[in-house]
Amino acid sequence: MNSISCTLTGLLIWAVNIYSILLLVYAVLSWVPDLRGPWSNYIAALIEPVLIPIRRIVPPLGGLDMAFLVLLLGIQFLIIPLLRHLQFSICYGTY
Repeated sequence: MNSISCTLTGLLIWAVNIYSILLLVYAVLSWVPDLRGPWSNYIAALIEPVLIPIRRIVPPLGGLDMAFLVLLLGIQFLIIPLLRHLQFSICYGTY
């Protein structure tokens, strides 16, 4: 069971990192509209549902969408460190 949990937390960390990369790609697409294509709708379908609730709390500042920055910083400084701590606790047995 410990091995499965260790693998699952590793996969979860991998998925969150991939989501962060997709978030950055989404930002570039919003800055450079010529790069958009039919495939960009799939990225928007993954990113927008998470940004919408954040936009309700954090309004745009001077025309800049701060929700993107809040989400990216939240992932990088809260979610990933928590997952890494959880993975270390599960995989190496230190609770």
